[in-house]
Amino acid sequence: MKIVHLSDCYLPRLGGIEMQVRDLARRQHAAGHEVHVITTTPAAPRGRRPAEADGLDGITVHRLAADLPYELPVNLRAPGGVRAVLEQARTQGRPFEAAHVHAGVVSPFAFSVAKVAAEAKVPTVITLHCLWGYLTPAFRLLDGRSHWSKWPVVFSAVSEVAALPVRRIVGPGIDVEILPNGIEAKEWQVEPLPRDPNDVLIVGVMRLAARKRPLQMLRALREARDLVPASVQMRAQIIGEGPERRSLERYLARAGMESWVQLTGRLTRDEIREVYRRADLFVAPANLESFGIAALEARSAGLPVVAKANSGIREFVAHEVEGLLAATDAELAGALVRLCRDAELRNRIAEHNRSVPPSVTWDGVLLRTDAIYAQAARQLAAGPRP
Repeated sequence: MKIVHLSDCYLPRLGGIEMQVRDLARRQHAAGHEVHVITTTPAAPRGRRPAEADGLDGITVHRLAADLPYELPVNLRAPGGVRAVLEQARTQGRPFEAAHVHAGVVSPFAFSVAKVAAEAKVPTVITLHCLWGYLTPAFRLLDGRSHWSKWPVVFSAVSEVAALPVRRIVGPGIDVEILPNGIEAKEWQVEPLPRDPNDVLIVGVMRLAARKRPLQMLRALREARDLVPASVQMRAQIIGEGPERRSLERYLARAGMESWVQLTGRLTRDEIREVYRRADLFVAPANLESFGIAALEARSAGLPVVAKANSGIREFVAHEVEGLLAATDAELAGALVRLCRDAELRNRIAEHNRSVPPSVTWDGVLLRTDAIYAQAARQLAAGPRP
């Protein structure tokens, strides 16, 4: 097939959507498809070398970036650019056979070009990668004006949690498919280093943004430290960068936590795997976590996962099987206390995670993606919904 992915954000920006789009495109190319990406993300910040993503892995990247401050992935003229790329492919006799739109909470490009692709007679799939949460009324209002729920496209989401608000808007007569993120579980398997059961390393991997709730993670760590016996040495490492870093540094200084909590900054996947070799558990404090690819990677590496029970992580982490799920921040701190004090529980969950692969793998995701593309072709043939 000839496939085009349309996403506001792509490499060199780093984040969950960016990496998943790149990984999906790379695996589709390896499976024999011709794969293009259209994005409004600039190739590189001014004065730096071009993005390594362009031209790698056989993926053709079309960048429709405007010259905006901070390299913002916004371009009001992008729909015309997408229309031109699709039309050029058609006139060359090799039209696109699937358009896969990737949308987050705020994705002006994605939603504007989904209709463009459908109008160009390209079977179109929209995948929601985030939780709409409090913005659900805004999307309902947008539907009242643009009638996006009637477009001849297939709607999908990365988890049941993410699909729920979409289903409330589109109604019971329209399916919202589940198209989870993928993982190559073997790539995340690590050989754990010998460890002292009374020396516990807690790890989190996230963008340091308010939506990911890193400050709440620090508060939970502080509360847990007060309740864990002094004989147990607690250490924590938060991997990632973002706008909240300064606030976190100030909190660590005020709370006297700098000696045992480290803000590592951004690490490569290989470096993260090396951290997992000596880590004992993983924490994901976000409520608005539609899927939780970092948590899935940690679970595949054998780490017990502590996460919020209302997030998409619950779809691959069962309570007391792959980790512990918490309804509140107080329960999150309590889960940390329990795992820090109970080495036997940590080891039991870790052994399960190392020996039982997760149900979400790239092989299954690729098959599911192909099926949804075929469904999109049928939907396009059927025309707009009444």
